Amino acid sequence: MISREPTLERLATAQRLLLEPFGLDETHLSRALAEITAHQVDDADLYFQYTRSEGWSLEEGIVKTGSFSIDQGVGVRAVSGEKTAFAYSDDISEASLLDAARTVRSISAAARSGRARVAPRKVASSRTLYEGLDPIATLDSTAKVKLLEKAEKLARARDPRIAQVMAGLASEWDVVMVARADGTLAADVRPLVRLSVTVIAEQNGRREVGSSGGGGRFGLAYFDDERINTYVNDAVRAALTNLESRPAPAGEMTVVLGPGWPGILLHEAIGHGLEGDFNRKGSSAFSGRIGKRVAAKGVTVLDDGTIADRRGSLNVDDEGNASQRNVLIEDGILRGYIQDSLNARLMGVKPTGNGRRESYAHIPMPRMTNTYMLGGDKAPQEIVASIKKGLYATNFGGGQVDITSGKFVFSASEAFWVENGKILYPVKGATIVGNGPDALTRVTMIGDDMKLDSGVGTCGKEGQSVPVGVGQPTLRIDGLTVGGTA
Repeated sequence: MISREPTLERLATAQRLLLEPFGLDETHLSRALAEITAHQVDDADLYFQYTRSEGWSLEEGIVKTGSFSIDQGVGVRAVSGEKTAFAYSDDISEASLLDAARTVRSISAAARSGRARVAPRKVASSRTLYEGLDPIATLDSTAKVKLLEKAEKLARARDPRIAQVMAGLASEWDVVMVARADGTLAADVRPLVRLSVTVIAEQNGRREVGSSGGGGRFGLAYFDDERINTYVNDAVRAALTNLESRPAPAGEMTVVLGPGWPGILLHEAIGHGLEGDFNRKGSSAFSGRIGKRVAAKGVTVLDDGTIADRRGSLNVDDEGNASQRNVLIEDGILRGYIQDSLNARLMGVKPTGNGRRESYAHIPMPRMTNTYMLGGDKAPQEIVASIKKGLYATNFGGGQVDITSGKFVFSASEAFWVENGKILYPVKGATIVGNGPDALTRVTMIGDDMKLDSGVGTCGKEGQSVPVGVGQPTLRIDGLTVGGTA
């Protein structure tokens, strides 16, 4: 449900942390925005942020790092046409706010005649998808170290071949406040936690890595014994599987992708190409194709920032717009793009709640939240059994994509060779090469096991990183190129 009530509560938290300590109130924000709008600009906003973050890492039973930091500041932006002027400061004061406002308004040489009118105050509507608790305070330091030690002991006890264990715990509490030229006031209080476990297994001089983990927008109590066990089991299984792996065959073949995290391929190969800025500029392989078939029948792709507690979810985006559930591709037909305010205005559409920025020191741009493909009607076992000769990839490492051509390259961190529907052995060194728009048309079977990732994704774009989620069901894609080592 979208309402204004939770925004008022979050605004009170934001004002307590970001305005009151510096002798500021809403009249100062209005004054700064009036300074900008005294010139002819299309849009302007102030973005205040307070971030408290903590990290712990354990290696060989020893706490290797323990870090804690607080960062705060304000970003001031003016937009005129396609141009953006931006200034930021970690000094939150009336003087620096007004100085930044006068700097960015120079994007428009034309001053308005008469006095700038101050827009009436409008509290933005927002969602309530997660609690505003500070996750750092949900466990004391001793308990956090014990949690990591527990993960390490469990991993070592699983198999004598486990030679090394690394575990990390990260917590963040982020409070943001947005004041826009149209009078809109919005705020969000965002918790974020993540636990990661990496193991190295050794056998006959060969060493292989396995990793797992998860998290989301909640407190550290989420990492109970059962969940830690799951992460440890997954990491150990991956490392031991890779110890048995053989070189991957190469060539054009059928590839089946497992559910969940393999959706990272969807995120990179297709998701980025559906971001509004690339399409407005005509540099995406999907530009100008709304209403046209871009994928096989049955392929429905969403970007959904409204899933409770998810790593990629937001109550409001970084421009004060409520997050949305956006259908991008429906049964193979392209329905829309991911938009921030600037690109939406220039393309004549509404923002989709996807204006995101790494911090107050960065400008917003269209970014994904949780991007996933809906499930189909095939059992996963049936899909694997349908492979005559091909690759079954269940986990991925890194990858990259060229937005303009749609070409992608991905490395599979866990994959198996399949012949006549039978999984024969694990393979190592498989890279999957293809073209995003083309790969979508080659989807021939869609599983009924849609799954979201465990909460570990981070997306990079133009030097900015933001937390995201991915997901998909088991998928069969015909005629992909696999680069192997065999």
